[in-house]
Amino acid sequence: MKLQIYQADAFASELFKGNPAAVIPLTEWLSDETMQQIAAENNLSETAFFIPEGDHFHIRWFTPKAEVNLCGHATLATAHILFNELNFTGTYIEFNSKSGMLIVRKIDDKLQLDFPADFVQPVDPNPVFTEALGVQPMAMLKGRTDYLLLFDSEETIRNMKPNFHLLKQTDARGVIVTAKGTEVDFISRFFAPGVGIDEDPVTGSAHTSLVPFWSERLNKTEFSALQLSERGGQLWCTLSGNRVLIAGKAVTYLRGEIEV
Repeated sequence: MKLQIYQADAFASELFKGNPAAVIPLTEWLSDETMQQIAAENNLSETAFFIPEGDHFHIRWFTPKAEVNLCGHATLATAHILFNELNFTGTYIEFNSKSGMLIVRKIDDKLQLDFPADFVQPVDPNPVFTEALGVQPMAMLKGRTDYLLLFDSEETIRNMKPNFHLLKQTDARGVIVTAKGTEVDFISRFFAPGVGIDEDPVTGSAHTSLVPFWSERLNKTEFSALQLSERGGQLWCTLSGNRVLIAGKAVTYLRGEIEV
């Protein structure tokens, strides 16, 4: 069976920046095992598969190790491919998913994700995180699947050298570390060794936690944000009630075909 495959750099305005994701259009689902094997073969932080479903699409996301419930950058990449490579007409796309209905809108030269907010709650300090990150966080909170750790400065986040083996021993899907930014409202990094991603270049889903968190601290609802990975990524975010709007750009890197 031959399948189309695309790869796009999400949350980037030029190639080799942002977060790469593979996108595979399907007419019907492959087996979970096959999709997981394809994601492992691609060896990107995320591979998105989607099928038509009435007047919208159904999307699923796989890391090299596991299926996940929500992925921002791969959703952005999928919308980019639909709009720019597969001639989807319209100004917005609806995706059904394990996290409910998701909308991606064209907003000027960006694509804007409309995701459910994840309001993090304080948790008791876990010394494993301090040991793994080498720095004591100022606060520790947890959302549906990820921990959010607050630190004192952008410099602390930039210089962090995590022990991924220790982080993998925790119960977290991912660990978000964040601080106020020097040139943007806030900065972050995202570690998820438990699902096969030591450090993710740009993580849309993490911002469903970051935006409500920083909205409360900064008393505002619109933000510019940077994720400080090696590739880096820029995001424009808005808190709208119980939804988080996350805007970014994307660039197509690859058009091809695989055989399974």
